[in-house]
Amino acid sequence: MFDEIFNQDQTVKAHYAAYLEWLKSCPAGYLDAKMSEADLIFRKIGITFTLNDKEEGIERLIPSDPVPRIITSSEWEYLHKGLEQRVCALNMFLNDIYHDGRILKEKIIPQSKIYKNAGFMACMLNHNIPNNMYAHICGIDLIRHSDGNYYVLEDNLRVPSGVSYMLQNRSMSQRLFPKLFNKYDIAPVEHYPSYLRKTLKESAFCENPTMAVLTPGPYNSAYYEHAFLAKEMGVPLVEGRDLFVKDNSVWMRTIYGPQKVDVLYRRIDDAFLDPLALNPNSYLGVPGLIQAYRAGGVALVNALGTGVADDKSIYPYVPDMIKFYLGEEAILKNVPTRILSNAHDLAYTLDNLDKLVVKEVHGAGGYGMLIGPTSTKAEREKFSHIIKAKPENYIAQPTLNLSTCGIWLDENLKPRHIDLRPFVLCGAKTRITPGGLTRVALTEGSLVVNSSQGGGTKDTWILNPDKANGDRHA
Repeated sequence: MFDEIFNQDQTVKAHYAAYLEWLKSCPAGYLDAKMSEADLIFRKIGITFTLNDKEEGIERLIPSDPVPRIITSSEWEYLHKGLEQRVCALNMFLNDIYHDGRILKEKIIPQSKIYKNAGFMACMLNHNIPNNMYAHICGIDLIRHSDGNYYVLEDNLRVPSGVSYMLQNRSMSQRLFPKLFNKYDIAPVEHYPSYLRKTLKESAFCENPTMAVLTPGPYNSAYYEHAFLAKEMGVPLVEGRDLFVKDNSVWMRTIYGPQKVDVLYRRIDDAFLDPLALNPNSYLGVPGLIQAYRAGGVALVNALGTGVADDKSIYPYVPDMIKFYLGEEAILKNVPTRILSNAHDLAYTLDNLDKLVVKEVHGAGGYGMLIGPTSTKAEREKFSHIIKAKPENYIAQPTLNLSTCGIWLDENLKPRHIDLRPFVLCGAKTRITPGGLTRVALTEGSLVVNSSQGGGTKDTWILNPDKANGDRHA
């Protein structure tokens, strides 16, 4: 097991030494009191998430642990390069499949994986968008295995969430523990909203665009984030009912009359964006939006149809994409993955369900999956029947030992499994906020870090901002 704070002999890693020295100097009950203060502030602000359990639909605070996850500047430089490379290739892939389809003609990826994919949007064929950027906002989930290496667990290219928790965790850390920031040279994250605004502007079809955040509304689990980002960017937060389409342009209803909107940062899934072109039962979208989009009357961020690239059935091919489009080996490796539409992989998986994690290719948030080592024999037998019925809907991966990082519990550090979701912005430039959202499985031994299933979060510190920060060309 790889621990972020301690070496195998339980000595403290160098970049955590100053923090643990500070922690030992804290009086009994100090961190507990600070955690209670943070909870009170978060509750007043309204930072909540819908928890999907036996009390489904109940909004709760996402637990924020006060012990930071610290990453050295050299590690971040490696991650930065790998993230930039991966997101570049994914955007090239999206542009390719909606235009020339070279990667399909060369049979690097089977055509059926694309054209039978629910995320593929035929209306995007031959539609040109600024900078050929489709996934403008990406959340790439990373884990560190017991070998000490980072692996990409998942690419989130549709409407990735969590950045508001990253920003608020940092704000809270600085508020509660200001002296700690004198001990460490930590890369800032507060520039994210301004970088997001720049990315939206660079994604427009026109100069000086009017921008807005399109939300499904206050009943959405991530509504706090929608409102937070709109406020931080200084742009309106709108629902579908606030907009209408006229002459292939999108207009926003205001007290001063209609105002044209040029860029929509949409936090609504593809299918619900336009009841005329997509799901006819949707009340969340805007009738005629896709026609206006196709005509260049409005830009959508992220673009329609990006889901085909972050589907788990496409994930195994990302290293091949990187080699095909960039002529490079992938810097960040995939988790070894078996594609169950392959007879050999299916047979191996069925024989080794107790050792593997099996995931539904369209699943998200820890749902539609089997974690073999923690499952019962009855659960495995039931799941094997589901897999056999539609093997093309599943992939299988070995159970990786996610690294651990201590959380503050009972006046001590208790190791819990974590992952990391850095956020990558792609416009005319690629911008990567140093750090990301560290998610924590609060239950001992659990590998499920998702907030919707009771996971928590940590502030993520990247050291040496002069090296870790920057605005780089794509």
